[in-house]
Amino acid sequence: MDFLFHEVSEEEKQKIKEQAKKIIDDFSKKLSKLDKETKEPLIEMKEFERQEGNKKDESFSRKKMFDNAPNKTDDAIIAEKGSWG
Repeated sequence: MDFLFHEVSEEEKQKIKEQAKKIIDDFSKKLSKLDKETKEPLIEMKEFERQEGNKKDESFSRKKMFDNAPNKTDDAIIAEKGSWG
C-alpha cells in the first residue's frame, strides 16, 4: 500500500491550500445568497415525539428474525462484518 502514500511537496501543499480556500470561498458566496428568513415548516405534525411505553410490536419477533436469518446458531445470528461498506 506504499503507492497510496507519498511525501507531499511544498508546491503540492500550496496547491491544496489554494483549492481548499477556493472551495470555502465559493461555498461562502453561495451561503450568502440564501434567503436568511426563517420560514414556517411545510408539514405540520401534531405528534412529533415517540410515545414511550412497554408495548411490544407483535409484528417484530425474535422468531421471525431468526426465521429470516440465513446464518444462525441456536441463540445468535451470524452476520457479515463490513462487506457491504
